[in-house]
Amino acid sequence: MAALVKQQQRGDDDQIIKPEAVTPSLNTSDWPLLLKNWDQLLVRTGHFTPIPAGCTPLRRDLKSYVSSGVINLDKPSNPSSHEVVAWLKRILRVDRTGHSGTLDPKVTGCLIVCIDRATRLVKSQQGAGKEYVCVLRLHGKLPGGEAQLARALETLTGALFQRPPLISAVKRQLRVRTIYESKLLEFDNDRQLGVFWVSCEAGTYIRTLCVHLGLLLGVGGHMQELRRVRSGAMKEDESMVTLHDCLDAQWLYDNQRDESYLRSIIQPLESLLTMYKRIVVKDSAVNAVTYGAKLMIPGLLRYEAGIEVHEEVVLITTKGEAIALGIAQMSTVELSSCDHGVVAKVKRCIMERDLYPRRWGMGPVATEKKKMKESGKLDKYGRPNEQTPAQWKQEYKDFNDPNGVNGSILDPNHGTEPQAAEGAAVKEGIPGKGAEMVKKEDIEMAEPVAPNASAAEVADAAAKTEKKKDKKRKHEGETAEEKAERKRKKKEKKEKRASKAAADDEDSE
Repeated sequence: MAALVKQQQRGDDDQIIKPEAVTPSLNTSDWPLLLKNWDQLLVRTGHFTPIPAGCTPLRRDLKSYVSSGVINLDKPSNPSSHEVVAWLKRILRVDRTGHSGTLDPKVTGCLIVCIDRATRLVKSQQGAGKEYVCVLRLHGKLPGGEAQLARALETLTGALFQRPPLISAVKRQLRVRTIYESKLLEFDNDRQLGVFWVSCEAGTYIRTLCVHLGLLLGVGGHMQELRRVRSGAMKEDESMVTLHDCLDAQWLYDNQRDESYLRSIIQPLESLLTMYKRIVVKDSAVNAVTYGAKLMIPGLLRYEAGIEVHEEVVLITTKGEAIALGIAQMSTVELSSCDHGVVAKVKRCIMERDLYPRRWGMGPVATEKKKMKESGKLDKYGRPNEQTPAQWKQEYKDFNDPNGVNGSILDPNHGTEPQAAEGAAVKEGIPGKGAEMVKKEDIEMAEPVAPNASAAEVADAAAKTEKKKDKKRKHEGETAEEKAERKRKKKEKKEKRASKAAADDEDSE
C-alpha cells in the first residue's frame, strides 16, 4: 500500500512545473527569418503581456503577404531595371514597386523588387553590398598568364578612385568605392578571356574596374558580360525567380485560386533584414514606435550582443514582424545595466500604424492628468489654470513646453503646436518667459521687414506699425452701433470721392 502511495506521489510530481536554476536548451536555429537563434538573444526581462494582434510574417493573409513582400528577380538581358519593375507592377496588380539598385540593360542577375509597404526598405537595400561575376575581354595576350591577372586583381582591392563610364546616368565625377574581395575563376590566354568574381560596395562600376585592369596589365581590356550574384541579403542560389514565374503564379491564383505558387515566389520583407542586429519590443510598445516614438528601456524585451551606439538596428515584435529600422542610442553593455533611457530612435518605420492597439497614456500620471482635465483643474490642452493644485504645478514637468515652464503655451487655432518663447505671437494675456506681454494683434499689424533691410527701412516700418496701432487705439471701446455708423460714413466718403474723380475726368475730356 505504501509503495502504491509513493508511486502515485511520484506521478503527481512529474506533472508539476518546478523552478529550475538553468533554462533548458531550445533549438531555435531553424526558426524563420528574424526569429532565428532566438535563444541566443540577451534577455532584458521575461515578463510582458502578449496582445492578440499581428501575426508571423509567413502566416499573413495573401493581400498583406503580397503588399509586404519582396521578389528576388533574375533580371533578363536587354530591358532596363525600370521596365522590368513596371512589368512586375502590372502583372501583380499592386500600387507601388521599387528596386534595390539599377542594373544596366545588358546586365543580368539579382534584382530585388520591393512591393507596396516593402518599398520603405529600398533605400537601405540600395546601399547594401553587392557581388558580381564578370567576363573580361583583354586586348592582348599576357606574358605572365593567369598568375599575372590574379596579381592585378589582388592589386585592385580596397578603396579605389572611380569615374563613371562615358555613357552613364549619373554625373561623371571622381568618387571612391571599395572592393572588398575578388577572385579569378577562369582564364583563357589564347582567347584573351577571363572570368572573375568580385564583392564590392554599392555604386561600384565593374565596367570601370575592367578598364583599370587592362591599363594595369598593359594590354587594355573591357567588360564583355556581367551578372550580379548577390544584392544585400539576397543571393542567386536562394529563391531567385524569373518574370515567367511571376506571370504563371498570378495566372494560377486568378484561375484556380491556388496561392501556393504566389507565396513561393514572394518573400516577406523581413528576409531583407536578417543582416541587422535585432531589438525585440514588447507588444504594448509596438504602436507607439510606429507613430515615431523613441523606444525606451521599459519597452525592451530582448536584444542582440555586440550592439554599438549609433549602429543601425531592426526593431521587431515577439512574433518576428519588423516594426522599424532604428539607430541604437545605447550599447549592449548599457542595455544590460541601465534602468531608464532611450534604447533606439526610429529611422524608418516599416509596420503600418494601429495594427497593434494603443497602449500609451495609460500610466498613473497620464491617468491623473485626464481626470484633472475632466474635472476642470486643467484646461482642455492640459495646461494649469486657477483651479490647478499647487503640488501639481511644482511636480509636473511638461516636456512639450519650449519655455521650460509647466504647461506649454499653445495656440488652439493651430492644433497643439507650441509657440516660440519670447517675442512670439501668443494668446493675449499669457506672458512670455519673463518679459512683457505680447499680443497676437501686435504681431499681425507689424510691417514686414526684409532680413537685409537698412536702419532707415526698419525705422520706417516701425513708424507705419505705430500709426496702425494709433488708428486702432482711437476706436477702442466703441459699441456695435457706433462701429456700424462709422463704417457707413466711411463708405459715403469713398463714394463721394469716386463720383468727384469721375466728374473731373469728364471735364478734362
